[in-house]
Amino acid sequence: MTARRHDASALAAALALAGASATARPALGSSSADELVRQARAHEAAHEDDVALRRYTEALTVDRTSVDAWLGLGALRMKVGEPAEAERVYDTALAQVPTLRLALQGRARARWAVGRHAEAEEDLEAYADLEGGASALRELAGWYGADSRAPAQLATWRRLLSLARSVEDVPLEQEARRMVRALVILVDGSDPAASPVDPGATRQALARIAARGG
Repeated sequence: MTARRHDASALAAALALAGASATARPALGSSSADELVRQARAHEAAHEDDVALRRYTEALTVDRTSVDAWLGLGALRMKVGEPAEAERVYDTALAQVPTLRLALQGRARARWAVGRHAEAEEDLEAYADLEGGASALRELAGWYGADSRAPAQLATWRRLLSLARSVEDVPLEQEARRMVRALVILVDGSDPAASPVDPGATRQALARIAARGG
């Protein structure tokens, strides 16, 4: 994981006033936080996002290690179109609960949304390394493709191919084989110094090659 590049958010300052440490927190605090999260979800389902945001924040003032509150607050910030705020939420969540892997994934998506693609890709790659699942690797490959980073995209699809073989996922293995063949052609057949690659043309060529099976 990269070093944090932002100061603690206003939310972190509020959490500093919450009181006792996680190890000394009475059981009542956790149950109160759970109830506030339940209320937040109900308000969110009713499209009362402002109230839901307040409830998630209140839950975190009660229990700063509430995983559900951190993830709920970050996801809601993203949903209402506030990726910069979502990034600060996930960043603070990782400071409070360093093992919260889903916050790493959430921060990656928030950073991607605000245009900080290199940091987003670094976060998502770290998450994929920890989780080892196909979903994160597929998303990461898509990001590399969107940034016209064919070599990185190729390396990620090779990881997906290896994963598919290990878990005997035949459809994924077939897809990964097609993508690897297509990307090998693009990577080996281009000389950026002699002929700069147009990102749109690269994506179109990749789509055509993958569609016909390599």
